[in-house]
Amino acid sequence: MPDMSASVSLAMTHLVPLAKEVDENKVTPGVLGFIVFAAMALAVWALMKSMSKHMNKVDFKESPDGEDTPAAGPGTTGKASPAKG
Repeated sequence: MPDMSASVSLAMTHLVPLAKEVDENKVTPGVLGFIVFAAMALAVWALMKSMSKHMNKVDFKESPDGEDTPAAGPGTTGKASPAKG
């Protein structure tokens, strides 16, 4: 892997004069900050929507103790089994 210190120092020499021109009282996140924030908001929205769909698929009804479930085959105890695909 090449040495990154040379490119970093070269970039810093070009960016430092630009940074001195910026008014320190008026620095804002800008367009890039908005894009990053909007992308994170969309990602959270998509994850919440996906979680909601998955939670709606879960059956929270419990069967009474000692009773086999109708889907249980012979030799099963009626206890919880891994979810199917």
